[in-house]
Amino acid sequence: MQLGAFSVSLAVKDIKTSKAFYETLGFHVFAGDIQKNYLIMKNGNALIGLFQGMFEQNILTFNPGWDENANTLESFDDIRAIQKHLKNNVITLEREADENNSGPASVVLYDPDGNTILLDQHV
Repeated sequence: MQLGAFSVSLAVKDIKTSKAFYETLGFHVFAGDIQKNYLIMKNGNALIGLFQGMFEQNILTFNPGWDENANTLESFDDIRAIQKHLKNNVITLEREADENNSGPASVVLYDPDGNTILLDQHV
């Protein structure tokens, strides 16, 4: 199963302070809008999302169909196929994709320790 690009989405208290901190670690702004309280920062293949006031806890994020540069992959597992695999393996989903549609959709689940996992397909 191919989950696509991986990033950690961090719930930050002050996006400007967090941006400066991660820039010191060698990250640069890759996408987002600081005026809308979110940035995607990149260092090599590593991606970190900074989100102020959007959610309460950190999230492990996968983007089926994208590589780490947000380029569409030629071949990828659609979110609905991933969802079917998870359900067939008795994984409880917090939020499901509409199986009757195609294109962008998302699925949310929790790992055994309560960490949020977002599968967010943009293509």
